[in-house]
Amino acid sequence: MLTQQQLATMLALQDKMNTKVNPDWINAGYGYLRAAMVESVEAIEHHGWKWWKAQQKDLPQLQMELVDIWHFALSACIIDSEGEVSTAAESIAAQLALGDVTVTFDGKEYHPKQQSLLDNLELMTGLCAAKRFSVPLFMEIVEQCDMHADELYRQYVGKNVLNFFRQDNGYKEGTYKKEWQGREDNEHLVEVMNDLNLSDASFSDNVYKGLQARYTA
Repeated sequence: MLTQQQLATMLALQDKMNTKVNPDWINAGYGYLRAAMVESVEAIEHHGWKWWKAQQKDLPQLQMELVDIWHFALSACIIDSEGEVSTAAESIAAQLALGDVTVTFDGKEYHPKQQSLLDNLELMTGLCAAKRFSVPLFMEIVEQCDMHADELYRQYVGKNVLNFFRQDNGYKEGTYKKEWQGREDNEHLVEVMNDLNLSDASFSDNVYKGLQARYTA
């Protein structure tokens, strides 16, 4: 399960990134759950659902889609909490503490732990289309995709920090170098994160510092 510290870190990073795009993002009316719905459909495609042709589940791509969905879900949670990151963290923690997950949608009860990954992805898509999001359902899907809470946290923070790092080093202006010392920045990111303590409260700051040290070397 995600810890309070992990939730606080991710929500703070999401708020910071959204503010970088638009300082008044809370009131901008962006369709974060619409975006999550589209990503959920893409996740279904990576899972495979066509009975008339041979398909294989692409687990790495599925995991990447989940990290993208989480960015949008966190944004929606912050908006629901009227911009209060600490309140959003408490709300998510309360949802996760409920234990057994039951989702009521269109007058019917669903039990994600008893459903297949494909059915749960479809349920998440429907909820997002109805402007709703179930964090416990999402975390069940994360587990079904062979991820655990720490891995979701690691991948989320890594992607978020790398996006900040790119922007701070001229990505928008076209001066950023995506390849350093013969390797792409996401490869450096993996190595930097592997050398750090995931439970450190300064994990995200340390990731940024690690990237900066390599970029300027």
